[in-house]
Amino acid sequence: MKQKLHAYARLMRIDRPIGTLLLLWPCLMALLLAAKGMPDTKVLLIFVVGVVIMRACGCIINDFADRNLDAHVERTQNRPLVSGEIMVKEALILFVILGLAAFSLVLLLNTLVVQLSVVGIILTVMYPFMKRITNMPQMFLGIVWSWSIPMAYAAQLGSVPVEAWWLFAANWCWTVAYDTMYAMVDRDDDVKVGIKSTAILFGRYDRQWIGLFQLAALGCFIMAGLSAERGLVYGLGIVTFVGFSCYQQWLIYGRERAPCFKAFLNNNWAGFVLFAALSADYWI
Repeated sequence: MKQKLHAYARLMRIDRPIGTLLLLWPCLMALLLAAKGMPDTKVLLIFVVGVVIMRACGCIINDFADRNLDAHVERTQNRPLVSGEIMVKEALILFVILGLAAFSLVLLLNTLVVQLSVVGIILTVMYPFMKRITNMPQMFLGIVWSWSIPMAYAAQLGSVPVEAWWLFAANWCWTVAYDTMYAMVDRDDDVKVGIKSTAILFGRYDRQWIGLFQLAALGCFIMAGLSAERGLVYGLGIVTFVGFSCYQQWLIYGRERAPCFKAFLNNNWAGFVLFAALSADYWI
């Protein structure tokens, strides 16, 4: 029983919280901006729990879609659906249970949030299959990974103003950048098994494209802050974000697996510092 629970935890990536954190920081920033620094407690709790659940849902459906390919990729060959620790039927049942749990949470909010959540779950299910039909699945993931932003504004305000879309655009660009770093780790294996990615598409210009997306993310984060009339402390967070981006460029310079993965993980700190700076800007 203990081994089975451990396998379920690995399927949901509870042991690897990086994805949850990368989802959480922009969601919390959206709630702060929409509420002008003081989100509703109920809304805040619903979104934090929802982020955890939906990240788990995304991992499950991703492993289901890739179950016949993961055995051929060094980083994923020991995942529970590949090793047989969890059956496909069990994984799908868990996905449905978690999806219903997430949907029950949004039913506590307004109609617009419920409508946006339906789009969100559809996008989540679609994403893993994008790796078969497009060379730019990271760009689709950017939409999935940013969908909590309009939802947060809708929950807090009942509408989605222009300011929200600046933050959405910033997170979309940032997601494409860091998930391309992630894809660089698996690039050689992905080429062999036929999985598509921006790391493969960009080829020898991968670092330059990542830099362009980082720069675009920076510009949109600045515009989001200006739209919300944020001040000096948020500006310091922006400067720190630039520092993290430069460090990540240094890490991926040699295109080696371990440093590229380290660069991807470093984005958690970039997101945390930007969120902390926004929080402090309101509190101060």
